[in-house]
Amino acid sequence: MFITPEGKEIFVVDGHTHFWDGSPANQRNIHGKQFIDCFYGYHTFLSPKEEYWPKEKFEKYSADDLYSDLFINGPDDVAIIQSTYLKDFYKNGFNTIERNAEVAKRYPERFIVNGSFDPRDGEKAIEYIHYMKETYDIQGVKMYTAEWNGASKGWRLNDPDAYRCFELCEKLGIKNIHVHKGPTIIPLAKDSFDVHDVDHAATDFQNLNWIIEHCGLPRLDDFCWVAVQETNVYGGLAVALPFIHNRPRYFGEVIAELLYWLGPDKLLFGSDYGIWTPRWLVEKLWAYQIPEDIAAERGVQLTDEIKEKILGLNAARLYDIDVEAKKAALAKSPLRIAAE
Repeated sequence: MFITPEGKEIFVVDGHTHFWDGSPANQRNIHGKQFIDCFYGYHTFLSPKEEYWPKEKFEKYSADDLYSDLFINGPDDVAIIQSTYLKDFYKNGFNTIERNAEVAKRYPERFIVNGSFDPRDGEKAIEYIHYMKETYDIQGVKMYTAEWNGASKGWRLNDPDAYRCFELCEKLGIKNIHVHKGPTIIPLAKDSFDVHDVDHAATDFQNLNWIIEHCGLPRLDDFCWVAVQETNVYGGLAVALPFIHNRPRYFGEVIAELLYWLGPDKLLFGSDYGIWTPRWLVEKLWAYQIPEDIAAERGVQLTDEIKEKILGLNAARLYDIDVEAKKAALAKSPLRIAAE
């Protein structure tokens, strides 16, 4: 729970967290090292210096670190933990549903676990979606369209095999489709994270919510023009939000554009843990005001009411979280490090 300087309690749903293993022991090849090194570059470039982690911790942090940083030392009430496999780069996968489910099992009141699949796997992808729903009762998935799979270096949301998978997601009630459409990570191709395929998929699957992580950056303009016409497209603020620290005016441009085109009900907070920890992000967002000239040009404001929606209420709506009931349940479940 985040408590504002005025004493108001703000319900926080962290829509974009991970529990990864990018350690040298798990790296399959040079690309595994490149990937985690690039993540660490984002971490050190955009974090306040007092928030820097040692490289060894960043590569593979513990379940206790995750829980403490999000909930004990951090402001989160609920965290959505996303899955990203990258098995061409990591022996046991980078951030699999099985690994994520283990930590969520220790703290079921705190975590929502999302799955992932690769439509290029054909019939195996269909079988795996069934497995994830039956085993973990997932409400959402994380798509990584630039992920390598053998000779293939990426795929599109409107590929025929992808549509087969999304049809199954719709049938099974897996309604929240998080899609990485943001900055590239070496060695992945930037063009494979292009946002234009979102337009097709969102139009053709109206009963699915398309949460576009990182708001398409550096393709913000393209994303906004897609999202304004698709009622089921949302913007995840992970990666955009850390610019609030060392480029606050740039962040003002980004958030003002998003509010102008999408409005306040379609933006979701995400820390992108463990690239960044949530406390400083939430504190800086709550204290932030869009520069007057930027706000005036677009006719928008970042009010406390809007911040409260972004920090938790919008995600709670997509994931059917009864906020008052969840607050009451969490109040009866004290924060603690659970035994292995």
